[in-house]
Amino acid sequence: MTATYDAIVIGTGQAGPSLAARLAKSGLKVAIVERKLFGGTCVNTGCIPTKAMVASAYCAHMVRRAAEFGADAGGCSVDMRRVKARKDAISGKSRTTVEAWLKNMDNCTVYEGHARFESPQEISVGPHRLSAKRIFINVGGRAVAPQMPGLDQIEYLNNSSMMQVDYLPRHLIVVGGSYIGLEFGQMFRRFGSRVTILEMGPRLAQREDEDVSSAIQEILAREEIDVRLNSKCIGFSKRGEDIVAHADCAVGAPEIAGSHVLLAVGRRPNTDDLGLQAAGVAVDAHGYIAVDDQLRTSAPGIWALGDCNGKGAFTHTAYNDFEIVAANLLDNDPRRVSDRITAYALYIDPPLGRAGMTEAEVRQIGRNALVGKRPMTKVGRAVEKGESQGFMKIVVDAQSKEILGAAILGTGGDEAIHSILDVMYAKAPYTTIQRAVHIHPTVSELIPTMLGDLHPLQ
Repeated sequence: MTATYDAIVIGTGQAGPSLAARLAKSGLKVAIVERKLFGGTCVNTGCIPTKAMVASAYCAHMVRRAAEFGADAGGCSVDMRRVKARKDAISGKSRTTVEAWLKNMDNCTVYEGHARFESPQEISVGPHRLSAKRIFINVGGRAVAPQMPGLDQIEYLNNSSMMQVDYLPRHLIVVGGSYIGLEFGQMFRRFGSRVTILEMGPRLAQREDEDVSSAIQEILAREEIDVRLNSKCIGFSKRGEDIVAHADCAVGAPEIAGSHVLLAVGRRPNTDDLGLQAAGVAVDAHGYIAVDDQLRTSAPGIWALGDCNGKGAFTHTAYNDFEIVAANLLDNDPRRVSDRITAYALYIDPPLGRAGMTEAEVRQIGRNALVGKRPMTKVGRAVEKGESQGFMKIVVDAQSKEILGAAILGTGGDEAIHSILDVMYAKAPYTTIQRAVHIHPTVSELIPTMLGDLHPLQ
């Protein structure tokens, strides 16, 4: 028999549980489906566990620097089993909290298993058949394993399998110089591994401005992380106990022998085994579900939220997807994806906080703009903490005085960026920040100072 619901939510990542809760609270009968781990990527293999590991790596790094601060730490060793146990405890608590919340939610029934569309209003979950006039897809994504010569001859890691590592790789070769690769690369260098990062492009974190990419590379170089740019024709082979990466790099030997390989070269949506054709849900060439500005798919009564729609790929954008859908369905509030401003962070140390357009993007559209920049060596809070690497930068419209974009690469940059982001959402002029009295000593207090030294973007 088919169980009938008012709404079905497929997936328990950042958007699904909160949407289920809002729908159930409104009096609707809701079913939610999870095939593996409650909480999705963020809770199990993404933000929460990796940032717990980043915290352990930061602790080890600061212990080694203890003498700079007048302290005697007596040396530092890292026990990777304890690092993993701490990470597992933090991640596990989040996962069980999500699971318990859903299973004890009024008007909500949890199904554990793989969901597959049988028609636009019906899905199967193992032996169960469920139907609803409204179905919400929140199935996330997974790591990509690209076609590389010799990859099938070696064992390799990705961002998910790295969560099971309870040992110290002697030499970790990271393929991919973007956000995931950079975070793991610095992290394991601080744990004690030798690290080499292979990036196919001409610079790290290529979606950032060139000065940001260069500063990131300088930060990694200070920690003796070997970065190989323009790494073409990457392949692998075995040599005894070692894995050998073969790469035609602009600089450096064409072979790098290491003990472990981490592939950090992108992700794909978990949409290939949902039976979307049976529901009439269109996907693009990369498998992302096509949605409109309010996250409706090509099939009436079906929405797609989170990583599987290709509109954000961040925990905070997935949660915002939930807010958009709930606002439209339950609050008569026509919120849209196009309302949000690009914002994210790169969690190396020091972190990068980003909001809005890059300087390069502003140049590309030919906007009459002003730019301001300040090194972290001229930010008292950074100097006091002994963490003065990086810089902050802001770009504003010369006529309207609205902020177009900003980057803060430096201690506290992931938090300080919000004082800029909030003003951007308010569509207020940058002078709003200049007239604010910020607390001293903080990173944020130097944003008004930077805004007082704007000059035309050439």
